[in-house]
Amino acid sequence: MKHISILVPKGAILGSLEGSRQLFSQVNEFFKAKGTAPVFKVQLVGLTKETPLSGGSFTANADVLLDDVKKTDLIIIPALDGDLTVAIENNKDFVPWIIQQYKSGAEVASLCLGAFLLASTGLLKGRKCATHWMAEAGFRQLFPDVNLVTEKIITDQQGIYSSGGAFSYLNLILYLIEKHAGRDIAVLTAKVFAIEIERKDQLSFVIFEGQKNHEDEPIKQAQEFIEKNYQDKISIERLTSMFALSRRNFERRFKKATANTVAEYIQRVKIEAAKMSLESTRDNVNDAMYKVGYTDPKAFRLSFRKITGLSPLAYRNKYNREMLVA
Repeated sequence: MKHISILVPKGAILGSLEGSRQLFSQVNEFFKAKGTAPVFKVQLVGLTKETPLSGGSFTANADVLLDDVKKTDLIIIPALDGDLTVAIENNKDFVPWIIQQYKSGAEVASLCLGAFLLASTGLLKGRKCATHWMAEAGFRQLFPDVNLVTEKIITDQQGIYSSGGAFSYLNLILYLIEKHAGRDIAVLTAKVFAIEIERKDQLSFVIFEGQKNHEDEPIKQAQEFIEKNYQDKISIERLTSMFALSRRNFERRFKKATANTVAEYIQRVKIEAAKMSLESTRDNVNDAMYKVGYTDPKAFRLSFRKITGLSPLAYRNKYNREMLVA
């Protein structure tokens, strides 16, 4: 039987904690219904017996306290709530235990913003990690040595797992169920809980807002210029002349401040505007393309799919209100 320790951090989000417990526990019920032994021992592990969750709206009762768990097989770190630097500090007593368990052979999985607590252990250094796309800037600032991949739903590297934003944690739990209980059980769980299995990325959910949490004022002004003039053809030469910077210096500073090259930033701003057009207007794909300054349909489709994971038409069909109620 595989021992699963679902941590109960102070300020955790109830949904990811209870959702994980429910799915793993239901797998045991499937096995019992077949007359076979359950495969998981699922425990809620806390620093205290009672822990406030979701801004104090709920309280979780731990099955066991952290110091009483000498060995486990799989650690689940739920999503955290509120100020994440405060959440890390409030839950720092979990950190040495997580490190010790991982070194002793346990696997560790973070769900959504639980990645911040996992990253604070140092176990993610040089490794890939997913989290909610809205937390990208804050995560990069706190953990620059982690390879953040916000487009991913799941990462899996050397017994360390992470999931993307919000309810995409369900896909990671299904992934772990498949790994430890088999494909058939994972599919059955997905069907019972009506979870779309095999989602690979969260690209279509991402809203690009640009990284402006930096102190490089000329770069911030360049970002604002791009966002106001995305319909035009904006060259790097035009931007460098506006701010009296050499091209090399401008590109270096832009990438450092925004985590995007200038070309990537322009492209993402254009595609974000096209997404809004496809979501909220009667524009067809060509209308949206021309509005944001593209003239080559093939180039537009390739850029759109690269950034959203969907074709422009598929995106419109999925998110446009008129298409949804047709």
